[in-house]
Amino acid sequence: MQYRTLGRTGIKVSPYALGTLMFATSIGNPDPEDSIRVIHKALDAGINFVDTADAYGDVEDVVGQALKGRRDNVVLATKFSRPIGDDPNHQGTSRRWIMTAVENSLRRLQTDHIDLYQIHRPDPSTDIEETLSALNDLIHSGKVRAIGTSAMPVSDMVEAQWAASRRGFERFHTEQPPYSILSRGIEREVLPTAQRHGMGTLVWGPLGQGMLTGRVRRGEENTLRRAGMLKHLNDARRIDVVEQLIPLADAAGMPLTHLAMAFTISHPAVTSAIIGPRTMAHLDDLLAGLEVVLPDEVLDRIDEIVPPGTNVSTLDQDFVPPALQNASLRRRPLAERAGQNSIAG
Repeated sequence: MQYRTLGRTGIKVSPYALGTLMFATSIGNPDPEDSIRVIHKALDAGINFVDTADAYGDVEDVVGQALKGRRDNVVLATKFSRPIGDDPNHQGTSRRWIMTAVENSLRRLQTDHIDLYQIHRPDPSTDIEETLSALNDLIHSGKVRAIGTSAMPVSDMVEAQWAASRRGFERFHTEQPPYSILSRGIEREVLPTAQRHGMGTLVWGPLGQGMLTGRVRRGEENTLRRAGMLKHLNDARRIDVVEQLIPLADAAGMPLTHLAMAFTISHPAVTSAIIGPRTMAHLDDLLAGLEVVLPDEVLDRIDEIVPPGTNVSTLDQDFVPPALQNASLRRRPLAERAGQNSIAG
């Protein structure tokens, strides 16, 4: 295992990070003991980076149990800001919620510190200086070692760096965006910006939310489709790309999953790619491809199929900023528009 430095933190992490969403008993593996065995197998294989979140149901509890006696050898990352229950203040990035959320995560994870504490999704309603001030205090108290973001727009990434410098706060050292052969949009600005500011990048969705496992084929029924889990499983554009990638992987002598994972970690700006196994079999398949290195001719062919910096449709879990969700932020008030028309007439 060749470890990589996480941004400029000096922390060494494995090129695969163990994502834990599929260990939630409500949506993933219903057996916590089996999930713990999967976590131990990943650690035994040399993966030392574990990523979780307070919004993943009971996952932090499972991770806390799994890391008993092994905590010192693990770089533990968790996230906050997504809604926890119905209380409107149990979400976001206010100082009020951050101070509560971190204590809850520390208790569930059975640890006295978090190595990487990340904003799960941006919170436009909170001043970034308010957020950085609270996170700065957590670092200085020893409860958090480093801070990061997830799915943060480039303009917000830069603003946060400037705010930290201006106020003398600890700055964000990592960003966690979606990235796969099917979702290459971050190559345009997010990854270059992260490199420019010395940020590590922990990417999620390297298997395209299941599309790059090869289980979803044109004209074939499968358990994922029957379950109706995610709308992208019926996206004709994504399926067309998968149909081109499968023979490429076959010609290279590897499963599609190995091709997909090797692609993500080949980018110089990517520190680690998050894998999300639900079972031991899933983990074993991914571990078998850990040392795969794609030659230039294979990467060139991938560039032909999906040009650099482009997305093949959008992910189901993409962050959509308020300016796109709320029509009122894109339209002048009707009375104002009507007044303009009468003047023009």
